[in-house]
Amino acid sequence: MPKALARRDAQQRADRLRIFRQELAELERQQVLALSDDQRARLEPFLDKTFQDLAAQYDIDTTESQKQLSLGMRIISALGGLALCAAVFLFFYRFWGSIPTAGQLSILIATPLSGLAAMYFVSERERTLYFTGLIGLVTFASFVLNLIVFGQIFNIISTPNAFLAWGAFAIALAYTFGLRLLLAAGLVCWLVFVPATIVTWTGVTWDSFFERPESIIVGGLATVAASFLVREDFSGTFCLVGLLAILFPLLELWHYGSSSFLPLDPTALERTYQVVAFIAAALIIWFGIRTDQPPVMNLGAAAFTIFLIMKFVDWWWDWMPKYIFFFIVGAIAIGLLVAFRKLREATA
Repeated sequence: MPKALARRDAQQRADRLRIFRQELAELERQQVLALSDDQRARLEPFLDKTFQDLAAQYDIDTTESQKQLSLGMRIISALGGLALCAAVFLFFYRFWGSIPTAGQLSILIATPLSGLAAMYFVSERERTLYFTGLIGLVTFASFVLNLIVFGQIFNIISTPNAFLAWGAFAIALAYTFGLRLLLAAGLVCWLVFVPATIVTWTGVTWDSFFERPESIIVGGLATVAASFLVREDFSGTFCLVGLLAILFPLLELWHYGSSSFLPLDPTALERTYQVVAFIAAALIIWFGIRTDQPPVMNLGAAAFTIFLIMKFVDWWWDWMPKYIFFFIVGAIAIGLLVAFRKLREATA
């Protein structure tokens, strides 16, 4: 079992045991359940030893405060990785012109290879993978810079195939070390490669794919479909990235029907995609409830609310007094809260 997956399972077990201990204390306080002295003498040492063993083997969080600190460490790791990526890029930009071509090629080859070696070395000596993830971001950035500079040195024509290579590299690192941030980076690269390739079939340059948002939706649908086929701890990342790749193009088509592939009236296309956007948001909410994925359900609810407010702006902003507009939006927000609360109770 991959280290990240084993640690996730250990963390889930520790969370269940911690909640069990808290609920047991509450039941005893309410005099619903009372353990005998013999039962308590066996239970408490078992829980303590289990927490100690899990923490010693997997470095998991056994208290709520530790979980908050771990979240902060993950954020710091991501920000630190991004800062180091910027440092690598600016370093190359500052000194690159003074380095001979042979030296440039040597550095380009050695940098990502050194990063891979460092990731392996560090991952064997840490259980939380914070530093491994930080080094992984730098390694990925070095590989991206590697292909860009190779193209400049040898005057290679720019193609979307670079995004395919970058995505494959990032996803390979993510699967090897269990790093979801690198997985998301790889999926984004592939979500550039797919629409860029599609638009080249129409005879335009690959970097104009933003002007054809429907091509991005194709990649998003494929990513969501792939979430059912990948390993369990990565399926959520696949799903969220794919859904975002569906929702953002709908925002573009909401106002700019002329960017559609379809040879129809732009105004009619805008209205059609507005309906599609609401249906997509509702389906995402349903899908999140059906698959028991709160982040997906929250994404759908947020998208539905944003789409609804955008429609209200289209209808009322130009002619309605602003205080009335915001009063109506606030009242509708209260109505949505009540509706979502009922929905939550119905699914309990």
